[in-house]
Amino acid sequence: MTCRQLFFANLQRPENGGPRVGKAGRRVLKTRPLPEPRRLITTSGHLTLFTATRDFRRFDRELHADLTNPWLVRARQAARALGETRGWGRWIAGDVNRALVIVLSGFHEGESIRYSGLFPSLRVRGLPVVRTAEVLDHLGLFADDRAPAVDRWLERKLDGMPPGIHRVVEAWVRTLLDGGPRSEPRSRHTTWAYLGEVQPVLLEWSSRYDHLREVTRGDIIAARDAVTGKQREGRIVALRSLFRHAKKNGQIFRNPTIRIRVPRQTGGVLQALDQADIDEAIATATTPDIRLIVALAAIHAARPKMIRTMQLDDIDLGNRRITAGGHVRPLDDLTHRAVLDWLDHRRNRWPNTANPHLLITQKTAVELGPAGKLWTTRATRNLTATLERLRVDRQLEEALTHGADRLHLALVFGIDEKTAIRYADSARQLLQADLEADPVCSSRTHGSAPENGIPGPSSSR
Repeated sequence: MTCRQLFFANLQRPENGGPRVGKAGRRVLKTRPLPEPRRLITTSGHLTLFTATRDFRRFDRELHADLTNPWLVRARQAARALGETRGWGRWIAGDVNRALVIVLSGFHEGESIRYSGLFPSLRVRGLPVVRTAEVLDHLGLFADDRAPAVDRWLERKLDGMPPGIHRVVEAWVRTLLDGGPRSEPRSRHTTWAYLGEVQPVLLEWSSRYDHLREVTRGDIIAARDAVTGKQREGRIVALRSLFRHAKKNGQIFRNPTIRIRVPRQTGGVLQALDQADIDEAIATATTPDIRLIVALAAIHAARPKMIRTMQLDDIDLGNRRITAGGHVRPLDDLTHRAVLDWLDHRRNRWPNTANPHLLITQKTAVELGPAGKLWTTRATRNLTATLERLRVDRQLEEALTHGADRLHLALVFGIDEKTAIRYADSARQLLQADLEADPVCSSRTHGSAPENGIPGPSSSR
């Protein structure tokens, strides 16, 4: 007897040409990929052996200039549009135009202009390299062949270490900078501080060991005891981060920094500035920009970085409000007058600037970035009352005036609760010391008369 397979008609193969039903209907038919066409090399073509870098230093405008080059025409249009958005002046636009004529007169389709060939030719003529490269990059014609700054910095810092230590430390530093699969990137300043703390220790270990897995607990304790104070705590924190990363990635067998403790350094009592030091800082405020910088630090307790990154949208002149570090505060009369003076100076000095930051310089007026740190702190850098000391004194005076109320400090300045507790504790100790010295009252706790139109250090500003 022959076995036969039975099935229902018109289910697997419908006659009307509709979609299949059942399991066959749920399957997607895979189409075979088409074979790639063969590339034939003809005898008329030539393969590129290497790419030669053009030497723009030999450029002569009378002999080599080609103002009809389509890429030069497009670059000029892009530079004109970019200059309008950045507020380039007539001189900068003219210098960028001259630079584009030099590098694009003999340009052909498929080429790229490298930084190594662009920099020497433009720098010797005094033409802007960065802005020219920005225009070329906008058109997709620029190739930055410079070695990253972090690579040069690492090579300099890790010089003299054996390969086993070098690889582990380099991987740790790059993880700090770029982050890892389960870790957030740290700031550049934190990375620089960590490597600066452990570099002397690593160089000393490099004379005895070839790998970090040879480091013992005794070596960690010896490195800890070699320094004191705040540096001792910072060194242990950096070594703990290094060996934790190495253990996590299987580069060492055990972490020698486990259960090695360093007592946390408690900050001392914050001291207020003398009136003479504050008057000296006020005397340096002779220009609109410095007056505004000093006012932001001494009245609103703004950090130098907060001052130079503050933008125009952070100032609300109509509602008399200012946003400092994401915290909205009332705009007092002194700061309001300083802001108006600076805005008038900025409008007269750079009428076409498109920089959104409040404080700009001659360099950043044609860019979009903030002013530099050295420019912001230049007026009070060598004084006792620096911008940082003025900020600390402002918050301490607020604590002295309002009875060391840490909640009030956190609400007024938007600071962390631990920071507010430290200021409150310092103010409480200063008030107690003043009462023991003079039971009547203390001049620092009841305010002083304003001088030179700027409120005194003990007023609530």
